[in-house]
Amino acid sequence: MPPEAAVLLVLVPLLPPDEVSPGTLSQASIRALQGRLGPAIRVLKIDEANYPDVVRSFGTPGLPACVLVRQGVELWRQQGLPDDESAVCELLEAARTWQPAHG
Repeated sequence: MPPEAAVLLVLVPLLPPDEVSPGTLSQASIRALQGRLGPAIRVLKIDEANYPDVVRSFGTPGLPACVLVRQGVELWRQQGLPDDESAVCELLEAARTWQPAHG
């Protein structure tokens, strides 16, 4: 994957080990999303159990949530997994049209 690829951070909530929530994202759903996005966007699951400070730093009102970033710049955000075609198209468009700041 090229270093300039955008990264979709999938922020998932902390759940007790014996609880499975309908909003919980399986590895299969993450892989399916990665397949739909292709090489332009890398999908990275960030679990609140392992990375609570990272998840909190985005200040999302609820989890799961997705944040698209490239080189530290937020490009797109939504609650839940982008599971419909319009959200996938929005993600790809946001990644495609981003231009780095020149300075």
